[in-house]
Amino acid sequence: MSSEDIVRRLADGIGVCINGPNPFDIQVRNPAAYGRIVAHGSLGLGESYMDGWWDCDDLAELFHRISRHQVDRQLRPSAALVAEMLKARLLNLQSLRRARIVATEHYDQTIDAYRAMTDRWITLSCGYWKDAGTLDEAQEAKFSLIARKLRLSAGQRILDVGCGFGAFARFAAERFGCSVVGINVSVEQARAARELAGSLPVEVHVCDYRQTSTYWDGRPFDAAVSTGMFEHVGWRNYRAYMTTVAEVLAPGGLFLLHTVGSNTSSRMNDPWFDRYIFPNGLLPSIAQIGASIEGLFVMEDWHNFGIDYDKTLLAWNANFDRNWPGSRTDRFYRMWRYYLLAAAGMFRSREKQLWQIVLSKGGTRGGYASVR
Repeated sequence: MSSEDIVRRLADGIGVCINGPNPFDIQVRNPAAYGRIVAHGSLGLGESYMDGWWDCDDLAELFHRISRHQVDRQLRPSAALVAEMLKARLLNLQSLRRARIVATEHYDQTIDAYRAMTDRWITLSCGYWKDAGTLDEAQEAKFSLIARKLRLSAGQRILDVGCGFGAFARFAAERFGCSVVGINVSVEQARAARELAGSLPVEVHVCDYRQTSTYWDGRPFDAAVSTGMFEHVGWRNYRAYMTTVAEVLAPGGLFLLHTVGSNTSSRMNDPWFDRYIFPNGLLPSIAQIGASIEGLFVMEDWHNFGIDYDKTLLAWNANFDRNWPGSRTDRFYRMWRYYLLAAAGMFRSREKQLWQIVLSKGGTRGGYASVR
């Protein structure tokens, strides 16, 4: 069976027609795409799109179908992918020595893209769309939700692990009178976060979460939060991550973990996303998170609003398309569009989740009431 026959068969199985009339159909511009997809799976599919070998008007719906039917599992893994799988099993890809790879190869290089796509707070994680109509409203609703879940009040000291551009830190300082210490491995994001914070009681340190001597003065934090950072920790380090947070948190303190999650436990990232978007990233499973907190935290609440990431990613893509100054045929533009819309489809399929998990150090006296 030829590569074209294989791709057409796979497409037929998910209701997609090659060169068909529907917006989610694939329009092949270069027939060499067939062989590239069959030989390299997810990586070949993404790279051939970046190179303009195929197009699709509705990438989000295409990936909803691809993800829901787990098409990637129907292709034999290439020798290169097998080698990557072996490396992920044998090595700690997110060790302290390698911690800045995602910063230098992704976050420090994509400041302009993030500014083009995000809300007025420059927020890099999923919004909360329950009662929101715009991206700005959804992100503020998310901040408010986190604040209520953490029971923030004036004078509290908060640790923000992986603080991005400092959006939540500014929100907590402005709206609740908290002082916030943020840590980030990205030099460029940390610089921007400090500038945006101005005179607010917000400190931002460039360091890894394991380097507590860099950001901690020994006084326990009243609460801790991490939004969109745990995806970079890696399965070998989940326990160390939770141990570190528990050590700097006051007894009875609350920790809110906001993370993308996977339905299955894995040890490696999607090959295309690993190469072009989040090097050495990995989505945790419920089992992996559960094992990492055992004996350290009481799990008080687990909230899944993964479908809201579909809406967030579509809003980001609309902003990016409207604000990006470069050519629409540029390889970076096509890569970023592919990233946002492919991810939207994955969340729409329910293959990926968005969890907000509230943990307490020693348990909340009298119990914890869920907040939605």
